[in-house]
Amino acid sequence: MINRTILVGRLTRDPELRYTASGAAVGSFTIAVNRQFTNAQGEREADFINCVIWRKAAENFANFTKKGSLVGIDGRLQSRSYDNQQGQRVYVTEVVVDNFSLLESRSTSENRTSSAPSAPANNTNNSFNNNNGQTTPTSKPENSFEQKTDPFADNSQPIDISDDDLPF
Repeated sequence: MINRTILVGRLTRDPELRYTASGAAVGSFTIAVNRQFTNAQGEREADFINCVIWRKAAENFANFTKKGSLVGIDGRLQSRSYDNQQGQRVYVTEVVVDNFSLLESRSTSENRTSSAPSAPANNTNNSFNNNNGQTTPTSKPENSFEQKTDPFADNSQPIDISDDDLPF
């Protein structure tokens, strides 16, 4: 069976970070995902999808995102139910997040929320993986305004590398 959900959207509020009695971090948030079509009035509607994220990934997500952040999430759809204080059965459907990516830089996000115009910022794609509670941030610049020098461009001299330095 396959149960995968991939969403790209903006956070409707700051993530809510809590801790279980055993000390596990759990974050909850809602992501607004635009629909591909417009309604009869020509306006684009959005779906608001509840998400939950666990452990170290929840702490990272809460630290690096805020209301309006553009994020990509990968997870699974989960349905559960519970009885509320009035004794009524409440059904909840949510995405349990396995991985997430920050799809805009912090400066871009801050510039979008402030009214003052500023210079364009470098776009970054930050990915976080939540495999067995391990979270590894990676960062890859997509656009760079600096001219980088290639350390291997001067191939007139041999490179001094020991066999012990090689990873294989």
